[in-house]
Amino acid sequence: MTLLVTVFAAAFFTAQWYRSAHRAELCLSVPCWLYWGASLMWLVDAVYEYAERGSAYFTPEPPDMLNDLYLGLCAVALGLVIWLCVLLARDPKGVLRESLFHSRKS
Repeated sequence: MTLLVTVFAAAFFTAQWYRSAHRAELCLSVPCWLYWGASLMWLVDAVYEYAERGSAYFTPEPPDMLNDLYLGLCAVALGLVIWLCVLLARDPKGVLRESLFHSRKS
């Protein structure tokens, strides 16, 4: 389930990055790399778990599926927080900088 959630997030942000004319301004490459990296990590985890458990891997218990869903959503939320921090640090449109300096002048 974690693999599925992060792959959907990676596909969504990749599509947004591809169709957006403001790629550099929005720093859309950051969530793309984060989510594709997380997807690769969960894929390796799934391969090793399948090698360990065999066909039982494909019949998880509902509580395990729910825990995996929560973990995947937490990974996506953490990626969004990291992206927001990068976006605020770079401040491509100067909005944050302008608001900070404007409040000091007043």
